[in-house]
Amino acid sequence: MPPPPHRPGVLAWQVFRGSDAIRQGLVTEHQLRSSAWLRLRHDVYADARLDRDHALACRAAALRLPPEAVVAGPSAAYLHGVEHAASFADDVHVLVPRTMRLGPQRGLRVHSMGPATSPSYASARSRGTGGGPSTAIRQPDGGPSTAIRQPSGGRRTAVLPSPGGLRVADLRTAGVPVVTDPTSAAWETAVWLEPLRAVGIVDSLLRQGSTSREALADVADRNADRPGGRRARWVFGLADPGARSPAESELRVRLVLAGLPRPTARHPVRVASGLVLHADLAWPAYRVAVAQDGQHAEARGGHLDRIATLVSAGWLVLPVTSRRLRQDFPGVLREVRAALGARGWRQ
Repeated sequence: MPPPPHRPGVLAWQVFRGSDAIRQGLVTEHQLRSSAWLRLRHDVYADARLDRDHALACRAAALRLPPEAVVAGPSAAYLHGVEHAASFADDVHVLVPRTMRLGPQRGLRVHSMGPATSPSYASARSRGTGGGPSTAIRQPDGGPSTAIRQPSGGRRTAVLPSPGGLRVADLRTAGVPVVTDPTSAAWETAVWLEPLRAVGIVDSLLRQGSTSREALADVADRNADRPGGRRARWVFGLADPGARSPAESELRVRLVLAGLPRPTARHPVRVASGLVLHADLAWPAYRVAVAQDGQHAEARGGHLDRIATLVSAGWLVLPVTSRRLRQDFPGVLREVRAALGARGWRQ
């Protein structure tokens, strides 16, 4: 029979090393096996009420990383607010100096770089002694939120448990990862992930204002000669802040890579009533549009009403569901190519 839940207040809503909690007398090894706790990694436990998201995975990883390690790429993008960048089950991406050797850990993807060639690493470490925005880690059941932010002393590092045992002050910063800035996270994501997924993440960073086209161009220029530099510039060129979902990003990129002219995301169309509708993907010169899924509804009309209104305004609108995108993209491509051809496009 499992032990009854036992949750000392100092450990509530926290991520911690089990060995430290046992040594401090807060819990026993037997009590750590209760439903109050979630085992995340070897010797790393969390309050089971915490959301099982990628933020929790990052916090768990930080407890077993050296201070020099920096959460980066899609993991950093998640902590900067791009929820589809990673899930609880995905590996945590980290950057370490090239001279450091980090042993293999389950659920950890380690990338290395030279100390003089990685603006991502330098900027993250410099923010460890400066200011910066915080990212709240949501907690269920009305529990207090933990934030990825500077502690009161100004340090912003992945704090490892103190040899002397677990203290309340340690818990306030335990498992708080240092992350690369959003622009660097975009560059890392573009280099490390396959393009369809990478573009969707970069789209979201642009849409929420975490980075800009100018910033992306700058980081691409500064890293042009690094491995992956050309790939990152290509991914940035495919990005569009107008996309409202990963599925829209994927559809747009797949159409472009298939040889179609690049569509405009969220193209505004003023109809006879004066109402301005936004086509998900549009080729204005040919008055052809693609309506993705229908999960996004206009404030003054549903998805089908929006399609009907665009059609009445002279647009040829093709609805595309996520199912068709995944299972019948060749059919979608044929239909879009035929629609553009019927309106005068010549390949």
